[in-house]
Amino acid sequence: MVEVIPGEVAFAGYAAVFDVVDRAGDVVRRGAFAGAGVVPLLWQHHGGAVGLLASVREDARGLRVEGVVEDPELARLVRGGAVAGLSVGYRALSVRQGVRRELLEVTLVEVSLVAVPMQALARVEVVA
Repeated sequence: MVEVIPGEVAFAGYAAVFDVVDRAGDVVRRGAFAGAGVVPLLWQHHGGAVGLLASVREDARGLRVEGVVEDPELARLVRGGAVAGLSVGYRALSVRQGVRRELLEVTLVEVSLVAVPMQALARVEVVA
């Protein structure tokens, strides 16, 4: 985890989980985020950054992120568990269309804290 100052909160979790159908019927496949770097951390996919991401990487489960929420009100909500959803903003580069749209390669544009994630398992899992 990263260091925080008073009023901020550090967190870690999954912004996307592989092989899980989301509310739109899309499925992210392993390797879709390969090479993704640090991107802005937003609130509900809008506005300016509400903090920063220190780590963005794929692991066996999905897209793991670690960061700090700097916005004091949002930090309070994350710390208290009222906001625990994560979501990704992306541009699809390679998809396979079948019963589901499979995202094979995407350009990651941003990660957002959200009230209701598109993918149910995309959640903040650790708060410090």
